[in-house]
Amino acid sequence: MDRSMKRALVIYSGGLDTTVCVPLMRERGFDAISTVTIDVGQPEEDIAQATERARILGTDHHVVDAKEEFARDYCFPAIHANADYFGYPLSTSIARPLIAKKAAEMGLQLDHVAAFIHGCTGKGNDQFRIEYGLRMFAPDIPILAPVREGNLTRTWEIEYAEKVGAPIGQSKDKIWSIDENLWGRSIEGGRLEDPAFAPPEEIFQWTASLEAAPNEPQVVEIEFEGGNPVAIDGVPFGPSAVIRAANEIAGRHGVGRIDIMEDRMIGLKVRENYECPGATLLLAAHKALEALVTTHAERAFKALVDQQWADMAYKGLWWEPFMEDLNAFTGSVQRRVTGKVRLRLFKSSLQVIGRESPFALYSEAAASFDDEAVLEQSQMTGMVRIHGMESILYKRLGLNG
Repeated sequence: MDRSMKRALVIYSGGLDTTVCVPLMRERGFDAISTVTIDVGQPEEDIAQATERARILGTDHHVVDAKEEFARDYCFPAIHANADYFGYPLSTSIARPLIAKKAAEMGLQLDHVAAFIHGCTGKGNDQFRIEYGLRMFAPDIPILAPVREGNLTRTWEIEYAEKVGAPIGQSKDKIWSIDENLWGRSIEGGRLEDPAFAPPEEIFQWTASLEAAPNEPQVVEIEFEGGNPVAIDGVPFGPSAVIRAANEIAGRHGVGRIDIMEDRMIGLKVRENYECPGATLLLAAHKALEALVTTHAERAFKALVDQQWADMAYKGLWWEPFMEDLNAFTGSVQRRVTGKVRLRLFKSSLQVIGRESPFALYSEAAASFDDEAVLEQSQMTGMVRIHGMESILYKRLGLNG
């Protein structure tokens, strides 16, 4: 076995950035190039395309099926935390740590891996998420980022790929940058970078337009056990299957199109477009059920926890000790998030219309204006009199002008 061999392991999506990394690494003197594609629910044709392009490039290619793990250990915790980053359900964000972890595991399995190679640019968030995961699980293997380190532009990459004969699908006229996984689909690039530009219908694939959506509403019932969605309309599903089913149902009604101004980790404010139909549906249902089974103090504190969780997940800090702490509290709450939620979907709108749980902290008798047995209204007189007493006493001191 040649101990002098240098192998580069490219975390390979099959797209432009990662494709040009292969010939670039050969120019840098790597004797062998391996590529690994992590399947977190992207379309089968994307996996097949990456495999075919890796074959054309002459690499030692590997595909790792991580769909169930992604759904169970990443998407479900995102549901528990009602994960939302300023309107974004964190679809791409939560996939990157798993991709990095699986790539690190592959790097430790292969012989002579001298470097990990990724195609992240210097302007995005993924460079942080990917490299954090690689250093967490394979700290002794160096990391190279050719696009970032070379300050490469997309135009340069296309021209370089054409010159060396690397297989790419992009051209100077096809400039949407798309990333998909089970939890969502992101579309960016080209004129979409202009916040004033209205997204053309052609960028959407998972969600129907208002015109194409059904003219009749649909009521859907989501069942949860321990905070996890386990059935839709009475049909049981496993983790990845329930997300796919939610994507199909909500997408058919045009639910889950998201157009936001996003604050990236490096300080850039960018316009982003997402399609997250299943995430939008499942998060809305979960939040409604959670509100039924938690106390006021739990809800108030969990709102803070959820916000912190989303911030950590957006940064890709999946194995940060603080993330463990947040998950411990969130997991404790989920023990009671069991029950069913009914929602009405119609023409891109989503409305919760009912919820039930054996752990509901709700008494119809106590809440009803027509029932006197559980709570006698006259008993509230004393409680009302002392409400705000401290501020009343403060005002009497005459110190507030």
